[in-house]
Amino acid sequence: MERPGLAGRSKGRRLGITEPISWGGPSDIDFIRTRELEKLLSDAGLYESQEEAVLREEVLGRLDQTVKIWVKKISCAKGMNEQMVHEANAKIFTFGSYRLGVHGPGADIDTLCVGPRHAERDVDFFGELKRMLLDMPEVTELHPVPDAHVPVMKFKFNGISIDLLYAQLALWVIPEDLDISQDSVLQNTDDQTVRSLNGCRVTDKILSLVPNIQNFRTTLRCMRLWAKRRGVYSNVAGFLGGINWALLVARICQLFPNAMPNMLVSRFFKVYAKWKWPNPVLLCAIEEGSLGFQVWDPRRNARDRFHLMPIITPAYPCMNSSYNVSSSTLHIMSKEFERANEICEVMDSNKMNWEALFEPYQFFEAYKNYLQIDISAANDGDLRNWKGWVESRLRQLTLKIERDMYNMLQCHPHPGDFCNNAKSFSCSYFMGLQRKQQVPVNGAEKFDIRSTVEEFKQAVVSYSRSKPGMEIQVTHIRKRELPVFVFPGGVRPPRPAKRAEARVPRNGQLSRLDEIPKVDKRKRDDNGGELMKNPNIDAASTSSVEVSRSSLAITSTPGGDTCVIQTRPVGSQDRGDDDNSKTQSDTVYLNCEHAKSFTVPGVSAAPISCSKEAATNSTENIMSGPSVSNNASEDLEDHLSHTNPVQPSGIIAKISPVATGAVTRSNITGHPVSSYPNGALEELEPAALMTPQQPVKAQPSEQKPIIRLSFTSLTKASDSSG
Repeated sequence: MERPGLAGRSKGRRLGITEPISWGGPSDIDFIRTRELEKLLSDAGLYESQEEAVLREEVLGRLDQTVKIWVKKISCAKGMNEQMVHEANAKIFTFGSYRLGVHGPGADIDTLCVGPRHAERDVDFFGELKRMLLDMPEVTELHPVPDAHVPVMKFKFNGISIDLLYAQLALWVIPEDLDISQDSVLQNTDDQTVRSLNGCRVTDKILSLVPNIQNFRTTLRCMRLWAKRRGVYSNVAGFLGGINWALLVARICQLFPNAMPNMLVSRFFKVYAKWKWPNPVLLCAIEEGSLGFQVWDPRRNARDRFHLMPIITPAYPCMNSSYNVSSSTLHIMSKEFERANEICEVMDSNKMNWEALFEPYQFFEAYKNYLQIDISAANDGDLRNWKGWVESRLRQLTLKIERDMYNMLQCHPHPGDFCNNAKSFSCSYFMGLQRKQQVPVNGAEKFDIRSTVEEFKQAVVSYSRSKPGMEIQVTHIRKRELPVFVFPGGVRPPRPAKRAEARVPRNGQLSRLDEIPKVDKRKRDDNGGELMKNPNIDAASTSSVEVSRSSLAITSTPGGDTCVIQTRPVGSQDRGDDDNSKTQSDTVYLNCEHAKSFTVPGVSAAPISCSKEAATNSTENIMSGPSVSNNASEDLEDHLSHTNPVQPSGIIAKISPVATGAVTRSNITGHPVSSYPNGALEELEPAALMTPQQPVKAQPSEQKPIIRLSFTSLTKASDSSG
């Protein structure tokens, strides 16, 4: 009898654009570790009950019947003859986590309704079908989003959350056995239909490109749980969403086709901790297609050259599913991959268990400075709409700060929102702020983002569906000022004791850092920065922090006045613009350098070997850059080397990680905008980037309060919240 996971080996079947790194099969210890991993997933409540699974199938069946009745009804209303009404048909498809088989209890179902050419999206889908759903007692919380990048109708059917998309095909009759994986279904369709179909087509393509579906599903469940606990699971916040993690896991399954889930998890972190971004992750070669749709190709499309973490969808038209990733979020995820890889290396020697890998990230202990974004509305329905719009704009705040600050300031958005039970119809978002560790501390650095915050506010208040009561407030807070509702149970944890390894004891002997496990030392190094690098540091030499408490909120005033935050060690002198300009000019080309490092050489087949040395060499070859298309004769690196990078004009305004007070959504007449949040659905088509505004140098004002922070201290071990 063939052991699980070895089916691909006996057939010698290769999936992917390169040979696997290893054909090696599982050992007895792999089966034991995989069972431990599956038990952890079960204990975490990731598997739904049989009753809920049956309920989901019943809901999908009822929904399919509903859309079939709907299409016949509108066909009759449009004056079609009896035969055409009888043949009129619509069909429901699923995609996302449900189709991949990795959904958990309470998860929503991503669904797609495919209809004929005479069933229009605006009039019929968001019109008649919406009215039919509203009349059904089983349907609650119906929320249509017709202006979204991917138009969607959200509702609950017998308590099951449904996200329903619509694809209008150029067919008079939709056959019951329709195969939407064929490229021909895209003929003569609009952009919304192409994007709506893409979810199903990508999901089915992924399942066809992995050697063992069951091992893929178990590994993907692990990665989804890990990403959520480590705070890096959110497409809208600039991290990775469900489709991104599925593509990354699928590639690892291709590289290790006979490995069990425990080994796939370990190799996942080993590969991506060393991946040379922005080299793309590809499951198959990118096909040009014959329908004329634009595919991801940085050699032809200028916008594609600036994608930092390209993860390419395998279905035509291929596109980057992770265009939301920013410099800050890529840095955060890279550090998490490195941490996880070190843990897995320790686990290989049986010195650590799975719980250490899935330890939750302590976001509200990681930083000393935060931005708190509070939003509120008049009722629950308005809050749901306002929340969706603000969430779609929060990522722009991170991008704008990075753009204006030349990537010197790290913005870490929390992927979730928090509700304050003391205030109805409101929620809050948080973003950690600190100087990036690779940026040198050059005396009295000033960070002024007044114009950046003002630009963000203008983008938020331009919401075309705004209503009275929709308000937003942005506030700078320190760690000790975090509201209690962000902590579990609403209880603020006690202040952690000072770390012994970060102090010099009275006897003059240093703490024994050698006894600290490697993983803990790295983690402390991330949080402690230079303090961990130099255990002899004198605490008295650390710059103190002065805070003017009168200027902690970001306030919108008629003149757009805000306060300035200066990051400067106390007692230091202001630096001239020339020094700042030099630092900025060294940093501004970071994105362009990423683009120049992108190469598309042909990757030679990796040797089929199970040895550690051969596997390491194969991994390095694969991570050096896969082919972008079948014809890789054009070298992207050469192409980009002749491309002039866009250089900034003038001196940018110095940073203010924060400006002060509240932005109230009242008496605002913003221009309507075409974009609209897509909620929990992941957009696979990049939205057009906003044209960068020329930064304006901030003019100092003696009347404006100043918050002085020491970002130098942010890189050191936090031994107190103040």
